[in-house]
Amino acid sequence: MEKPAKENIVVVKSYAFAHRIVKAYQYLTKIKHEFVLSNQLLRSGTGIGANIREGVNAQSKKEFISKLNIALNEAHESDYWISLLRDGGYFTLKEAASLLKDVDELIRLLTAIIKSSKKN
Repeated sequence: MEKPAKENIVVVKSYAFAHRIVKAYQYLTKIKHEFVLSNQLLRSGTGIGANIREGVNAQSKKEFISKLNIALNEAHESDYWISLLRDGGYFTLKEAASLLKDVDELIRLLTAIIKSSKKN
């Protein structure tokens, strides 16, 4: 897997998470034949990194914070879909726990960056 050019930890981690979500989507659709919830997870899980990338290239601090808040909302939504897929029996407890751990880390990073950016 190719890493993004900029070695920014939240950029790198969100990209890696998006890659995992794409793989999870492929598994859910091809193996589990689940199409509705998996599509929601694909959209929110890849939206995190896309919004972070937009934020990194923002033209103002206000735009940066706005894009990271959108990314944070996408992360919370991803947490919801992963939990729902787990509880519906589409993910094993182990599979879901791994994804939930990654999205929780993104939530914590984004929350800290947003808080710090608002103070400065």
